[in-house]
Amino acid sequence: MQLTRYTDYSLRVLIYLALQEEGTRVTVSEISEHFDIPKNHLVKVVHHLGKLDYINTTRGKNGGICLAKKPEEMGVGDIIRKMEHNLKIVDCQSPSACPILPICLLPSILSRAGDAFLNVLDQYTIAGLLSQSGQLKSLLGTGEMSDKYQQIKTRSID
Repeated sequence: MQLTRYTDYSLRVLIYLALQEEGTRVTVSEISEHFDIPKNHLVKVVHHLGKLDYINTTRGKNGGICLAKKPEEMGVGDIIRKMEHNLKIVDCQSPSACPILPICLLPSILSRAGDAFLNVLDQYTIAGLLSQSGQLKSLLGTGEMSDKYQQIKTRSID
């Protein structure tokens, strides 16, 4: 099963926000830059995450986004179920109904496989994805290590 980019971006946004100090607001542009994701795609994702109460959004000069829930309260399986429009592995009805559908065992097997996939994801939370938060911050170019690197980089350019 492959998730859509939309869901992938949703998880990235939540991971990024979970790496921030509690209550710290960041911009969509900042996340877009750190993940090299088009800003217009993230705007849609952020809007949807806000409607689902995963994040708080504030417009304006001092606006930004931050988590609305604790990372340990956000189950990965639940997020995926809410972000994906179709979790079917195969659609036996489209483009036209398969002639063996009435007796075929494959749809029920694939359905069980999809359920198993989501059951594994239900065992994880956004907090559980942050076990190496220092390295995540470093890779994303955020946090103390990044600030020191940015200062060195700026000095070498001057």
